[in-house]
Order: sequence, then C-alpha cells, then structure tokens
Amino acid sequence: MDSADPQFQVMREEFANAVAWVARSLPSGSREPIMQNILLEAGEDGLRVTAFNGDTSAQVSVSAEIAEQGTTLVSGRLLAEIAKALPNKPVQVAVADAKMTIRCGSANFTLPTAPVEGYPQIPSFPELSGSAELDTFTEAVSQVAVAAGKDDTLPMLTGVRVEIVGDKLTLIATDRFRLAIRECPWDPTEAEASGEVLVPAKTLQEVSRSAGHGGAIELNLGSGSALGSGRILGIRAGNHSTTARLLDAEFPEVRRLLPKEHSALAMVEVAPLVAAIKRVALVAERGVQVRLSFSEGEVALSAGGDDSAAATESLPAEFVGEDLTIAFNPTYLLDGLNSISTPKSVMAFTRPNSPAVLRPAPEALPEAESDGTYAPLDTNHIYLLMPVRLPG
Repeated sequence: MDSADPQFQVMREEFANAVAWVARSLPSGSREPIMQNILLEAGEDGLRVTAFNGDTSAQVSVSAEIAEQGTTLVSGRLLAEIAKALPNKPVQVAVADAKMTIRCGSANFTLPTAPVEGYPQIPSFPELSGSAELDTFTEAVSQVAVAAGKDDTLPMLTGVRVEIVGDKLTLIATDRFRLAIRECPWDPTEAEASGEVLVPAKTLQEVSRSAGHGGAIELNLGSGSALGSGRILGIRAGNHSTTARLLDAEFPEVRRLLPKEHSALAMVEVAPLVAAIKRVALVAERGVQVRLSFSEGEVALSAGGDDSAAATESLPAEFVGEDLTIAFNPTYLLDGLNSISTPKSVMAFTRPNSPAVLRPAPEALPEAESDGTYAPLDTNHIYLLMPVRLPG
C-alpha cells in the first residue's frame, strides 16, 4: 500500500457525503483501534475513501484535484464530523509529518494520522454474478429487510437470503414472527447460474439507502458453480462499493409457512388503515395487540378494554369469505402494510390463529374455488404475519 503523503482539493459536499457514508462501517466500541480510521487514497483517478470493520467494507470514489498522490489514515468519526461542519467551499487536504491539514474557507483543522502499514487488506471483489435495476432492488430490500431479526444470538435470522435462479432474484427474511419475500428481475452474467447466500440485512439496507436512483446495481458473488463459494459479497452501485462477509448459518425453510388456500380475503386501502391502526394502538400498552374484525364491507379495529383505556374505529373494506376476528402486534402489522407498494393491499386469512398474508392488491378480488376457499394470489411480494392468540 502506497504510504506517500497525499495532497488534494475536493468539493465539500462530495467529500462530506463520502466520509459520512463509509463512516457507517466503522466498528463500534474500541475493538481494533486501527479500524476506527478512514483510509484516504489520492490517485490518478481521484480520491478513494474507505472504511473496514473486519466484516464489511465501504468505499466511495470522489472526483478531486490531486496535487500529490498517496495514502493516509485518519480518525473516521472525527473526520466525518469535521467534513459535515465545513463551509460550502472547496476543501484542501495535505498530509505531512504524520499530520493532516484541512483548509476550507477560513476554517483550518489539523489531525494526527496513523501508519497505513497496519491497516488490514480489504477483501477483493468476487467475479460479477449479475445486475438488477437499482430502484427495483432498493424497493425490494426495503420490503424484505424489515422482517429480518435483530437478535445477534440467532444469526441466521439477521440476514436476507438471496436466491438466484436464471433471470430471477428472490430476497427472503424472517424473524420467526413475520416473513417477507420479494422477487425481482435479474440480469445474470451466466444464464444458467444459480445459488443462494445469506447476506447481513444491515449491509443491504445501508447500500440501498445511499445508492441513489436510476442505473443498475451489481452483485459480485462469483460465477457458475462457484457462486457464493468465496463467502464474500461485493456490491457496486455508481461510485459506491461494498464488500460483506456472508453469514455462515442455515436459513430456515420458510416457504412451507405459506398457506396453500385461504378461507377469507379482504382488500383494504393501505393509507387509511395505517392511520387507523396508529390511532387505535395509542391505547394499546406495550405488547398488547390490535384486533381486526372483518365482515362484509367493513373492518372494525379495537384495542384495550375491560379496566384499561379502549379505542375502536371502523373502515370500509371489500371482504369475501367467512367473518373473522384476528389480532396482531400493531408494529409488525404496520411494517407489513407500509411495505406494500400499491394503494390497496389484500389480506388473506385461514383461521384466527393461523398466519395472515399481505400482498399488493389486484384490480378485483378473485372468485372462490368450488370448495369455497380462495387460491393464493400470484404476486412478486409477500408479507406473512403471525397473529397474536386471542383469549378463549
């Protein structure tokens, strides 16, 4: 690694955005002090800003006027705070005698630097596996990652399962209480390549939040039968690059949870139902459910009662099948409804104590089968939610 002292000038907004984005990958706490730094590399193609925490790396390329090529390490969080606070003027950076000088307008800062020789090697990108439309992929990640678990003692549930089969990419996540699945088109490097890997949900969320709009996103997992064998995922979108160590855990068989038929369907407008749930849930103490009672033309919401505060509200709903009352954790229900990309959602039921399934709504509810049940809708997005058991 070139340890010559760099000198360059860069636009303040581009510099601040790049440093802030990579700083999200800095490790928390005092683990591996050398990794608390951000690596700045000034080269022929401009400035490259990198952070690495041992599992995930983040890298951004920025246009810059390079006076002297070289590489340096500097405290990541301090540099991010300084870059954010600088006036909107060109930023001049120079390194000499193990110190970095930052000048921007009349603001001047001097920071100590660290030896680049001690910085770990960033994992290399595997071969390109294929690409997807960035906006579609970003939407898919937001719809699925919300269902990923947060408990690090169950690592298999903190990831998003990425399945690649031909020209289809499928994302799946679950925390045992809900399940989200989203399919999206995929442009593979090799038409017959297939495989599945488990990617940290946090990594996909960070990338999708900052990747912007338009263009494509590339996933690098290797090619052919080697797809995923290197245990590293590389993601590239525009001038942002990320590597992440894949989770080495067995993802549960979740598709078996999807009901093969339903006894009732409800089509509801998402925005009014979200607003009503939020109002009714105001009286629901932590961990208490919101109840939904469906009947022809209506859904009635309720929470609380007996000796505590109570709330009720009703909304119009298209409903077919047997009347039922079902209860949910309001946060999980809101997450599911907010992930639906259409103005209306179909909620499909079997029994009050069996999982409900939320999907984007078609133009009209389907007709019942000869036995009175309803077949699952064919959609590219599914959100399954376990109900809360009603008393009695």
